[in-house]
Amino acid sequence: MKLLTQDYKEHWSTASKVLFRVVSTYFLLYTFFTIFGVLFETTFRAIGTSIFKIDYQYTVSGKGSGDHTYAYLTLFVSVVFTVILASIWSVLDRKRKSYNMFFYWFLVFLRVALIASMFLYGFVKIFKLQFPAASLTRLLDPLSDFSPMGLAWTYMGFSKGFNVFVGFMEVLGALFLIPRRTQTIGSFIIIGVMTQVAMMNFCYDIPVKLFSIHLIVMAFIIFITDHRFIDVFIKNKAVEKYMYFKPIENPDYHKIVFWIKSVGLFFLIAFISFNFYTTESHRGEARKKPLLYGIWEASTFIKNGDTLQPLITDTYRWRYLIADLKDKATVKTMDDLKHQYVFRTDSTTQKIKMYKDEADALDFNFNYKNPNPESLELNGIVEKDTLQIYFSKIDHEKFNLNSRGFHWINERPYNK
Repeated sequence: MKLLTQDYKEHWSTASKVLFRVVSTYFLLYTFFTIFGVLFETTFRAIGTSIFKIDYQYTVSGKGSGDHTYAYLTLFVSVVFTVILASIWSVLDRKRKSYNMFFYWFLVFLRVALIASMFLYGFVKIFKLQFPAASLTRLLDPLSDFSPMGLAWTYMGFSKGFNVFVGFMEVLGALFLIPRRTQTIGSFIIIGVMTQVAMMNFCYDIPVKLFSIHLIVMAFIIFITDHRFIDVFIKNKAVEKYMYFKPIENPDYHKIVFWIKSVGLFFLIAFISFNFYTTESHRGEARKKPLLYGIWEASTFIKNGDTLQPLITDTYRWRYLIADLKDKATVKTMDDLKHQYVFRTDSTTQKIKMYKDEADALDFNFNYKNPNPESLELNGIVEKDTLQIYFSKIDHEKFNLNSRGFHWINERPYNK
């Protein structure tokens, strides 16, 4: 006997009712605390201190991490409250015959949550916003300096085609979740896609492990409620159509819902696509490049009248000036440390504002000459030091990562 099934049953077994109470309570609490958990910060911190003896500093937001301390405290509270509330519910509501209505809306809730998540994660990949191509600074970093997450991000960011494929599969799963009759195949697609994502999160220490596992479980709940899929593809058994529970039988109502879904989906996809396309054009690989865009290697470096030799032990002499983003630049010194600068150019006067602190970027402190695309000369003052630097441009398009391209025929692997 199936514990949870989309097939309408007037009487549910005790096990089915208990399982539904636990599952629905947990995911409703998980969603509630994910959105409003910040309102319970004092209580959650007290739990962390008293029960888990947490004595270090941590933030509610996690500063971008989804697996931060506060998230685990929220998970703990969700589990404890689930046990308590599901137990009380089971005692007070033990005589109820079924939860057909509640189960119907619970599945709708799971579908909406998954659709929203898959649309977000799918479209940021299709428009290549989640995994940008390796920056000019990243291209100069030695592989040993990459974190596991940074390595994964660089790997994903290399290929536009792979991003579009993965994003398309996530969006496809979401689209199949919208009609009730195709939600099983939609959940099946999401299980496959998100399992790969979760494994990447675990194997490359990407801090979205908790959320990705929850998405998989949510899709799995929808999938296992349709046992016909298993009967057909695994047991090779003939099946009959489900007798779905319908909260409203009126056919006109379902026609109206269909058109609302269709029109709403069209405008939603159009809105997301327009906004992400606009964002990609300003921040993505197709963005307008800054005036002195490129990797510039310092061939001659003169500080206060003295020429500094390119010694790898020198912590001051610049090795590279990297202009990649608008109004920003990175300087790599000879000891391979990176220093971030405000970097604003004026092509009319050929002057540059170059400061470490935004608050100090008031006056132009450098003159520059760019006689040809391969040469650059800077003359100016940084922190009371007079600098005169001559640069040669490095063609980053000739790096193996950028120049190899795609080949249908390979006589031997090109693995360097």
